[in-house]
Formats: sequence, structure tokens, C-alpha cells
Amino acid sequence: MGKERKRPGYRNVFALGFVSFFTDVSTEMILGILPVYVVQELGATRAALGLMEGIAEMTNYMFRLISGVLSDKLGKRKIFVFIGYAFSGIAKPMFAFAKTWLDALIVRTLDRLGKGIRTSPRDALISQSVREKESGKAFGIHRTLDQLGAVLGPLTAFIIVPLYGTRTLFLISFIPAAIALVILAFFVVDVKIERKPRGILEGASKILRGPFLLLLASLVIFNIGAYNFSFVIVRAQELGIPLAAAPLVYMLINLTHTAVGFPSGIAADKWGREKVLLLSFLMFSLTSFILVFATGSWLDAVLIALLFGVFQGMYDTVSRAVLPRYVPEELRGTAYGVYYIAIGLAFLLGISTVGYLWDAYGRRVAFLYSTATSICSALPLGLLTKQTKT
Repeated sequence: MGKERKRPGYRNVFALGFVSFFTDVSTEMILGILPVYVVQELGATRAALGLMEGIAEMTNYMFRLISGVLSDKLGKRKIFVFIGYAFSGIAKPMFAFAKTWLDALIVRTLDRLGKGIRTSPRDALISQSVREKESGKAFGIHRTLDQLGAVLGPLTAFIIVPLYGTRTLFLISFIPAAIALVILAFFVVDVKIERKPRGILEGASKILRGPFLLLLASLVIFNIGAYNFSFVIVRAQELGIPLAAAPLVYMLINLTHTAVGFPSGIAADKWGREKVLLLSFLMFSLTSFILVFATGSWLDAVLIALLFGVFQGMYDTVSRAVLPRYVPEELRGTAYGVYYIAIGLAFLLGISTVGYLWDAYGRRVAFLYSTATSICSALPLGLLTKQTKT
């Protein structure tokens, strides 16, 4: 009972949620315009766009492993969370000075480096703020607040870009990032754990076994055919959405994402996190299948954005909440780090492959590949669901 009383509870979850809210206002106000900006103004191909996103996310996931292990080793979470948010807040305004897509690649990678530093310790901090059986609800709350910022961000961009231009938007993005740092410094409470002088591989070796390996296998298969919002936005423009309205497509994705995040967490706690994660894989398959054949009007773009948002809301909430049941509390940071590095490597391969296939062989081949890999990823996850039935 004493251990439970030391948990800061949902106040920490909400505080971290508001940190993510303001950070996402900062990030998402530029991401809705960035893919088209990089392709049209900075001269990148779709393959280059995929490579940029893949390298940035790989950097993100690599540092999630490093920071996760270090936070376990030092027995502290908050300091890593603060450094990560500060790094991203400073990096994003640098997009204003990009002259080529390679410049944008460097800035995007620096931004994702900050995200990588903060994410594993933050997720471990969320999971340790509440009881394990409530982790779905906790991550659902955090995800919903996070995505509310992701809705406000693109709307802000839609207003600012016509008035002041894209480069000014990048500079303004620092303001909400600074607010997030203030909330983090004064309202988030650290959850201290026992310091253990273990090596990086020692902690990883204790968790890479049994059901956790099966979970990783499923996620790796899924991500070798995955892509992110950037390809949805590029395709939406091809279907008739004008450049000025690109942030609204991104906002639509985030609105749907927000709407399903918290319910997904509740459903995961009630019916099984593996089952809801499996459903998110199937939703991605449906989105990719529609991308194969959609050749109509902007209404097709709206449908694709809605479906992708449903997938993202379910996946981003439950893929993090499913992990705590498979690893001990003192190894959560390491476990999240291993989890993120595995899917980061797979995602780098996946989004680069999808972009290459789109350029070289056309949209249908690219998204048929994504459809096939997401269906295959459901097989090991289905097996894990049977194993963990209670």
C-alpha cells in the first residue's frame, strides 16, 4: 500500500498531457505544411521526403533507447524529459532558414532527436504515475491532450501562413514550446526508482524474451510497410486539396486521432490491449487499400485522412500501453527504449521503401506493399492475444 501512496497519480498524467499539448501546438503547426513545402519549394522527391522522415524518426527511436536506459540507470525520469522538450523547442524555428531539402533534413532530425531523448523516460513516468491496470486510461488521457494540441496547431498554421508566410510560422512555433517547458518545470513530479548500476545490454537481455519478443516481432513487421501523415498529405494534394488547405487535412487527421485516443485506452483496459492494437493494424490495412484505388476528388482525400486518423489514434495510444504488462517496473525505461529502437529501424526501412516504390513503380504498388505487411503483422499479434487471454 505504501508503494501505491507514493505514486503522484493522474495529476502527473494531466501535467505531462498539457506539456505535450503545447509542444504539439508548436510541432503540428509546422508539420501540416512541411511535407508539401519540402517537395514544392525545396525541391525534394517523394523518395527524398520518405528518406527525410525515415532518418528523422530513426534518430528519434535510437535516442529513445539511450535515454530510456540512462533513466533506469540513474533512477530519474524528469531531467531527460525536460532536456528532450527543450531541444525540440529550440530546433523547430530553424526551419525558417532552410534553403534546400537537405537543410530541412538536418533540422527535422534535430527536432526528432529531442523527441527521442524525452519519450521513453516520459512514457515510463506516465506508467509509474498510476497502477499498471490503469495504464490504458492514463495513456489515453495523455494522448487526447497531446492530440488536442495537434488539432490547434494546423488551425494556427491555416491562419498564419496566408498572412505572414511559412518561414514566419516556423519562428512563431517557439512560443508554445516555451510554455510547455514552464509547465514541465513547475508541475510535473518525478517518480524516483532505485538506481541500479547495470550495463545497457544487461537490462535489455532481461526483457528480450517470451511474449515481449512476440510483441516486438509484430510491430517490426507492421513498420516495415508503414508510412506517416506526410504521404497522406501529398496524396491529398494530388486529389485536389490546394496547398493552402494542407494544414486542414492534417488537422482532420488529428481531430479523428484525438476523438479515438481516450476511448481506445479505455477499451484496451477493458477488452485487452493486444486486441485493440490488432484492430489498429487492420484499420491501417483498410486505409492503405483505399489509397491504392482512390483516384477521385478531394472527398477521397477527406475519407483517407479520417481513416488514417482513426488508425493513428488507436495505435499511438495502445502500442505504448500494452508494454507495461510484459516488463518489471524498474526496467520500463529500457523496455520502452528497446521497443522504440526496434520499430524505429523498421520504420526507417518502411517509409523509405514506400516512398521509393511510389516514385519508381507508382502509388498502387507502394500502398499494396503497405497493405500486405500490415496484414502479415496481425499474425504474431493474434498469437500473442491468444497467449495472454485471461
